[in-house]
Amino acid sequence: MNVLLSGDFGADERARWQRALAAVIPEARWLDEAGARTQPDVVQAAVVANPPPGSLQGLPRLRLIQSLWAGVDRLLADTTLPAGVPVARMVDPAMNAAMGETALWAVLSLHRGFFEYAQRQREARWQVHAQRRADEVRVLVLGQGQMGRAAARCIAQQGYAVTSWRRDGTPLPPLLGRAQIAINLLPLTPDTRGLLDAAFFAALPPGASVVNLARGAHVVDADLLAALASGHLHHAVLDVFHTEPLPPEHPFWRHPGVTVLPHAAALTDPRSAATVAAANLRAALAGQPVAHLVSRSVGY
Repeated sequence: MNVLLSGDFGADERARWQRALAAVIPEARWLDEAGARTQPDVVQAAVVANPPPGSLQGLPRLRLIQSLWAGVDRLLADTTLPAGVPVARMVDPAMNAAMGETALWAVLSLHRGFFEYAQRQREARWQVHAQRRADEVRVLVLGQGQMGRAAARCIAQQGYAVTSWRRDGTPLPPLLGRAQIAINLLPLTPDTRGLLDAAFFAALPPGASVVNLARGAHVVDADLLAALASGHLHHAVLDVFHTEPLPPEHPFWRHPGVTVLPHAAALTDPRSAATVAAANLRAALAGQPVAHLVSRSVGY
């Protein structure tokens, strides 16, 4: 089995992935982009993480493109992506669990005012505020995919009143009107780009908070800043941004109503993800069904 490993890896990261993949699929021979260019006829599958545009072209025996990331919007945006080759996204139980943990941390921190307590520590100010019960806090999770379900389950287990929404379900505005915390875990598609805009924030009740753990392009930054400045929104927890790394001059860094994470809500764990990728590679080359195939027309 000849497999291309392609992505925007640093040298150390590529080595970690290669070790993890080799441990679970020792029969594979791994090629980098240069090796695939010199031997295009031998490449049977590609394991990718935001590969350079054009790197998957001209591989006549390519049977599967396996993404190491859960989101495939950048991969599908590559106009040179071979049209007839199946694409599978990464669905890793360890990553789903990590996303549930981060979503729960954000909800707990917003519910219990821990971001405010952190600010009071910096000011050496001893002040206790009122404490609500978890069942008095209404949480809306946008997205019912693997990560959305994991987050909703993790939060509900702590007693919060959780509602989930998907694009083809109940109209969104009435649900927003009842949500004190809205968590975005939707895939990025043309329909969801810019979804978290002025109308979205206005539909939330005064004092609500938002958590974006999906893609930066879901949020209209200027509208979020305006909603925070007006006092309508209480706080925003943001893990993803239009430009990453987030530029040092961006107002999110220093805004008292914004908590910034460096796209770290749920990192792919090579140990568990390699096992998922290996199973799909073996299935594809044996002519068997591949898990978590992407619909290019839908975008995920």
